[in-house]
Amino acid sequence: QVQLVESGGDLVQPGGSLRLSCAASGFTLEPYSIAWFRQAPGKVREAVSMISSSDDKTYYANSAKGRFTVSRDNAKNTAYLQMNNLTPEDTAVYYCAAYQGLLLPTTMAEYKYWGQGTQVTVSS
Repeated sequence: QVQLVESGGDLVQPGGSLRLSCAASGFTLEPYSIAWFRQAPGKVREAVSMISSSDDKTYYANSAKGRFTVSRDNAKNTAYLQMNNLTPEDTAVYYCAAYQGLLLPTTMAEYKYWGQGTQVTVSS
């Protein structure tokens, strides 16, 4: 069964850190670019960060620059999103998605596989 499974979401205080994981099963992650999207209540889903299949290109939304770091470990078939200095505005469900190719599309429809999401809540 082909799937992406996110984990690592939690309740954290402002200024805290979390590392999200995106584990692939049923297929090999290596040929895919990986994106992290998030969706806050009442808002549209937005691209947060991406890493190319070749591991040499990354993308960060302005809101993530300087605080988030995307990475991947093809040997573990897993991608990661390290999030530091979290704020309440980062509260959302975070999804990972896989795009087959070298590009880093920001359009959701381009992505072939999606995870079920993991909840990140930043609150004191």
